[in-house]
Amino acid sequence: MSPNPSPTPHLLIALAASHAQGCQQALQTLALPQLDRLLARLSPLDTDAGSETDFSPPHERALARHLGLPADHQGTTPWAAWQQALTPEGSQDAAWAYITPCQWQAGANHVLLADPAQLQLTEADSRALLAILAPWFAEDGITLAYDQPTRWLARGAALANLATASLQRVQRRDVSAWLPDKQQARTLHRLHSEMQMLLYTHPFNDARVARGLPPVNAFWVHGAGALTTTPPVVDMPDMPTSLREAALREDWPSWAQAWRALDAGPVAALAEHVARGGSARLTLCGERSAMSWHTAPRGLGQRIQGIFRPQRFANVREQL
Repeated sequence: MSPNPSPTPHLLIALAASHAQGCQQALQTLALPQLDRLLARLSPLDTDAGSETDFSPPHERALARHLGLPADHQGTTPWAAWQQALTPEGSQDAAWAYITPCQWQAGANHVLLADPAQLQLTEADSRALLAILAPWFAEDGITLAYDQPTRWLARGAALANLATASLQRVQRRDVSAWLPDKQQARTLHRLHSEMQMLLYTHPFNDARVARGLPPVNAFWVHGAGALTTTPPVVDMPDMPTSLREAALREDWPSWAQAWRALDAGPVAALAEHVARGGSARLTLCGERSAMSWHTAPRGLGQRIQGIFRPQRFANVREQL
C-alpha cells in the first residue's frame, strides 16, 4: 500500500505553549504574525484535553491519532511495535518496548531522571552496556537489541498491555510519579533494582567516570505494547522539534527564538499555501492538551466572526 499521493499538509507543533513561569513570561512579548494569519483562515477541528500527569504528552497522542495508532492518555501507544511493523521482517504478534539507558540522580526527597543526551553515549559504549545487561533481561524472557545509542529495542511478553510514561514526561523530573504500576510491571521493577546494584560498582562505569563522563545507573521503559491491528500507511506530519527541545531544557529565551523561526518558516509557508486555496491542517500541543484546525467551508456567520473576532494564538495558548 502506498501513501496518499496528494496528502493534506499537517503541521504538528509540540510544546507550543507551557504553563511554566518562564514560558508565560516569554509569551508576553512573543509576536507570531504568520500563525495568527494562518489561524484566521482555519476552522477548529478538535481538542484533546488532558493534564500534565498523563503518561502520554499531547503531541505524542496527536501523532498517534494521525498514524491510526491507539492514542489514550495512559501511555499505551505501542510505539516500538509500530516501528518494528514498518521493517521488512516486522510482525504485529509480539510485544515490544523502547529501553533508554539513563542516569537517575538521587536527592534528599526525590530521584530525577537526567537528560539521556548528557551521558554522551557512543554506539560502542551503548553496545557494550547492552551486552552487560542483556543476559539479565533474557532471564525474564525479554530480548534486547541495539537501535540507537540512547534507545534499545526490547521484546517480550512482559511488555504487553503495559502503560509506560513517555521519556519526555519524566526527563528532569522525579521518577516516582512516572513509574509503571508495580503490580502490572513487577518484573521491570525488580530489574530496575537489580540493574542499579549491578551498575553501581561495575567496571563499565568506573571507566566512564575516569573519562569524566557521568555513570549510567538505570534505564527507562517507554512505548511498550503490541499492535492489535495493522495501522494504515500515511504520510508523517511536519513535526519540528526545536520548541520541544528548548522547553525540555527549560530554556525559554531559546524557545521564544525557535517560535519566531517557525513562524517565519513552516508556519508562513502553510499560511501562504492556505491563502492560495490549498487544504491544510494545524495541530498545536502544550503540556496538557492539543488543539487542531483545518481548512473547511465556513458559513456566513463564521466568516463575519472571523473578521471581527479572528482566531489568534493569544486566544488559544492558555488551553494547551
